[in-house]
Amino acid sequence: MLMNDEYQPINCDDYDNLELACQHKLTLKLELRDGEVIEAKAVDLLQKKRVEYLTIELNGSQRDLRLDHIGSFSHPDIGTVVVSLSD
Repeated sequence: MLMNDEYQPINCDDYDNLELACQHKLTLKLELRDGEVIEAKAVDLLQKKRVEYLTIELNGSQRDLRLDHIGSFSHPDIGTVVVSLSD
């Protein structure tokens, strides 16, 4: 996916799981839809210009990931979640 494509919200249950991960500062294994795999701490969820992002911390720096670019995420406490886009 390109960064300038139209944002598609994710399923509410998937969002809630990401919110829980942020509250507990869990380290997630994230698989992005473009194939990139990242292991990073979930820090915050935010919205900029009607697009939702997960802020992660990796090696002391922060990065914002568009929620609709995340294919799946996992952690031993929550299992593996395959991210669904809302209709």
